Amino acid sequence: MKQEIVRYERLGEEYVRVEHPSGLTMLLYPMKGFSTSFAMFSTKYGSIDTCFKTDKDADFLQVPAGIAHYLEHKMFESEDGDAFERYARTGASANAFTSFDKTCYLFACSDHFQDSMEILLDFVTDPYFTKETVEKEQGIIAQEIGMYDDDPGWRVMFNLLESMYQNNTVKVDIAGTVESIAQIDAPLLYRCYNTFYNLHNMVLTVAGNFEVQQVLDAADKILKKAEPVQIERKVEEEPAAVVRKRFVQNLPVAVPMFYIGFKSPNAGEKQNMLNMTMDEMLIDIVTGETTELYRSLYNDGLINDGLAGETMAGRDYLCSMISGESKDPDAVYERVCQAFEQVKANGIEDEIFARVKKATYGRYLGLFSKPESVASAMTNCHFAGIDVYDLVELVANCTKEQLEQRLREDFSSENSTLSIVMA
Repeated sequence: MKQEIVRYERLGEEYVRVEHPSGLTMLLYPMKGFSTSFAMFSTKYGSIDTCFKTDKDADFLQVPAGIAHYLEHKMFESEDGDAFERYARTGASANAFTSFDKTCYLFACSDHFQDSMEILLDFVTDPYFTKETVEKEQGIIAQEIGMYDDDPGWRVMFNLLESMYQNNTVKVDIAGTVESIAQIDAPLLYRCYNTFYNLHNMVLTVAGNFEVQQVLDAADKILKKAEPVQIERKVEEEPAAVVRKRFVQNLPVAVPMFYIGFKSPNAGEKQNMLNMTMDEMLIDIVTGETTELYRSLYNDGLINDGLAGETMAGRDYLCSMISGESKDPDAVYERVCQAFEQVKANGIEDEIFARVKKATYGRYLGLFSKPESVASAMTNCHFAGIDVYDLVELVANCTKEQLEQRLREDFSSENSTLSIVMA
């Protein structure tokens, strides 16, 4: 078993990285003074992984949209009962989620940590699917899909992704469609499980109040050695251009909701993650609450609750989104695009750069104040091929010139689009 301590002198922080004999990488971050622990057992497998093969397969397999999410639902069941019932006996709070590029199983606890850890490692590595239980789940997930189809906040975002991406499966709802999940059966679930739930494709991140040895003991007890697997994911070439510049869906809302999207060039998984950090800073510089854009939109009555900005990065996609409510979303979209072009032409003001850099640095330092934030950040960074401290270092060393260069490469009005939900 290989163990190393990863230290970050700038913050005086450290964690333990373990390469377990089973093939699982473990990133363990004990935090003194905390009363709770948070653990996340994750696989690099999400909704975008719909066409794949391993080194043992002759051809690619195309699977129905939503199968990663479906598999997550089924993993909690076993011949001996439900994993939630087992957690109830330890007092842990457990959950799971599927995103575009990963599936995560997690728990938080303040007591009985090792027992909860054994439950987590056990049920995620012991699938149990039958024809009857799989068919039963179809109705449950179909109801969930229907619920999201009627959710204005969900639809305005996915309509944006559908407007931006021509081929990339990031445009498809994580849960799939009622039609796609009807094609899922137990053998297909086992095929996806055996491909992606290989321990070499997974990571265990733990943070908070625990002892490293507790995790090692649980892993030694539960995990079996996995054969290394090479997974090849088939990715369609994605053009730079968006599908459409504007899309409107009518749903019952009091005030029109909007999402403005800027489609970024794909630079590969690792660089996309680093570019995401810079793009988040640029959104704040151009659209933040202290900007001229924000003041003018507010004073003209074009926004009420403000603007929310976020950047989404993954294996082969990167985009930035600015959202809010407005009686005239088209006017907001026009002004946002103009504001980005203006900063490109005039450069970033020194005072604004210094303030945003300081705020971003503080936000990233804040990740280390909560066990769940630490574990989540370590998972995201590990799958992107970087260390969690790399993000802090990027912000600490970022220059105005770097951001101006990034701005010239990105936030193109030509590759932007507007999604609106209105009554």
